[in-house]
Amino acid sequence: MMVNSDPRAELDRLVQAHGDDYSSLSRLIGRNPAYIQQYIKRGSPKHLPERERNILARYYGVAPQLLGAPEEEGAKRGGLKLVPKLAVGASAGAGALAEGETLAGKVGFDEAWLRKLGVEPANVSLIRVEGDSMQPVLSDGDDIMVDKGAALKPLRDGIHVIRIDGVLMVKRLARAPGGRLSVLSDNPAYPSWPDRDPVEVQVVGRVVWVGRRL
Repeated sequence: MMVNSDPRAELDRLVQAHGDDYSSLSRLIGRNPAYIQQYIKRGSPKHLPERERNILARYYGVAPQLLGAPEEEGAKRGGLKLVPKLAVGASAGAGALAEGETLAGKVGFDEAWLRKLGVEPANVSLIRVEGDSMQPVLSDGDDIMVDKGAALKPLRDGIHVIRIDGVLMVKRLARAPGGRLSVLSDNPAYPSWPDRDPVEVQVVGRVVWVGRRL
């Protein structure tokens, strides 16, 4: 089992992505206000205790392994799904999202939490956003979770990974009159295509979650 990145960096990423602060998280786990900051910035304690780690994992909806839990702990508790993180970017360049794509790693997520997102855990992958055409919702370097199962269902308006003319990109899709499709960039500095034939747009999957590094 391989969980991507180190626990301190992952916790700091979660804190920043959710707009939390160190002192409030410290109080959440029943510690002094400086506890989380000292853990992330100074490495003290070296490892989060199991109780505190599990509280934070439940709070953020991630697997305890992401925050440093031993792999065997996940095997005992069950419910851990390792989501593949693919070595491919989407938004500004060519790529592919298919079986056999090079793995950059795997990230553990709580399986029950994934199902609460409305996805089948086996159908999701993580890829990287390239470029800023979807700012402010998505930024360059964000990791996004893509539900490939959505490509087999009737289209819902929202942000999707698509392929047009062989280029993999992240765009907002909206159904337009007459059965046409609007392919939209959230950043007004980038072009949108408000009147595309749906056959020209291959839907790879729907974006259901974003993780951000600051």
